[in-house]
Amino acid sequence: MESGPALFSGAAFTLFGGGLLLWLVARLGFHAPVAHGVGRPLAVTMTALFGTLFLAVGGWLLSAA
Repeated sequence: MESGPALFSGAAFTLFGGGLLLWLVARLGFHAPVAHGVGRPLAVTMTALFGTLFLAVGGWLLSAA
């Protein structure tokens, strides 16, 4: 009964984290700004960190379901 919300949450976190990392790679490939008004090193670092974090939490939720 509790595996349904865990599966949904895990899928949502995994898709968001993967999409965020894919978006980051695309922005870096086109030499486009990652975030407006923020220095490039900070924007790349924070986006990579949070993308990896969301992907890891999603994987953990999927494995726990």
